Amino acid sequence: MRIADYIQDLADSPLAQWADLTPWALVVNAPERVSALLAQLSPDEYEVRGDVAVHRTAQVEDGAVLKGPLIIGPGCFIAAGAYLRGGCWLGEGCIIGPGAELKTTFMFGGSKLAHFNFVGDSVLGCGVNLEAGSIIANYRNERADKGVNVRINDQLQATGCDKFGALLGDGVRLGANAVVAPGGLLLPGTVIRRLALYDCEVA
Repeated sequence: MRIADYIQDLADSPLAQWADLTPWALVVNAPERVSALLAQLSPDEYEVRGDVAVHRTAQVEDGAVLKGPLIIGPGCFIAAGAYLRGGCWLGEGCIIGPGAELKTTFMFGGSKLAHFNFVGDSVLGCGVNLEAGSIIANYRNERADKGVNVRINDQLQATGCDKFGALLGDGVRLGANAVVAPGGLLLPGTVIRRLALYDCEVA
């Protein structure tokens, strides 16, 4: 599978160098990848404190928790009470609302977490929108075998990872309190209704 089939802007982004990786291979070493991108940033464009870089046009409200390595791109908005950790990269114009947690995730331009969301170990395309309380789970807590599977060509395939959330293509919408179970691969434009569960293992 190719991430570029889900995210049109991949080839023109700083992540293009990893375009041949699967999304789970991309996120498994997210802290190291974000650290490598940090080293390439212009201090004229980004305010860098330790391993956290915030574009000078981005807005971060008091009370947001930012843990590096982390890159927050141009025009982003991070609300009070948001929590970003574990190696995250945000493209232009992303929004992380109050009470939302983003962990080990690459998030392309214009994507939004409304509030009280959790997104873990994932890749979100452009213009993705998560309504309040929606979750992208990254760990199979319910079973002894923690390995995450994905569904490709209607067949389950092992990722070899214990933690992987989802790849959400451009324009995906999650309704309020919807849940995407670990291993989701959602094509561009997919809509998951409010209160719904998407689980590739029972698809």
